[in-house]
Amino acid sequence: PSHCNLFELIDVRMGLYIQRLLDCDAVEARRVQKDYFINHGTTLSGLMASHDITPEEFLDFVHDITFDRLDPNPALAKSLAALPGRKLIFTNGDATYAGRVLDALGLGVSFEAIHDIRACGYVPKPHPDSYASLCAALNITPHRALFTEDMARNLKPAKAIGMTTLWINNGSEHGTAEACASFIDYETDCASAWFAKLTGNLTT
Repeated sequence: PSHCNLFELIDVRMGLYIQRLLDCDAVEARRVQKDYFINHGTTLSGLMASHDITPEEFLDFVHDITFDRLDPNPALAKSLAALPGRKLIFTNGDATYAGRVLDALGLGVSFEAIHDIRACGYVPKPHPDSYASLCAALNITPHRALFTEDMARNLKPAKAIGMTTLWINNGSEHGTAEACASFIDYETDCASAWFAKLTGNLTT
């Protein structure tokens, strides 16, 4: 949930990593971080392209955070369990971090698999190659899939290959960038409420 602002903690860790790497102050580190995020899809991709860093070191460092901001979400777990079909995670983070987030939310058993940045060969969303990697690795038929995201720009490639799209417009940083109705089929500010309504309709 956006009110938890978990990314705030990662943001701080990214800034510290860049300050150490480039021997710069916090202001310059933030400028570099956001520039890479906007222009490369992730800060990691920008750092790899411009500074040839080791991705594992970066991922381990920035994801070394606590999860006490998160609470279990049994309602969402119930809705996900009621949905037919497979449930999968596709993330620009790594599987270890994603698994820890899911466990903190009580959703650890809700998903079949996690396709992370390593599985994509460190090519992040929204690059089309990462979506091709996802579909090939997990045998996904795009026109039968619902793709859910809090960053609007990451929905465009999903729509382009035939997926139905759901935008969780929850106020996440840069979440509204490039938003366009042409590739957003559904929109909500609360994933739990949307899936509860969907599964309720499926059983009535």
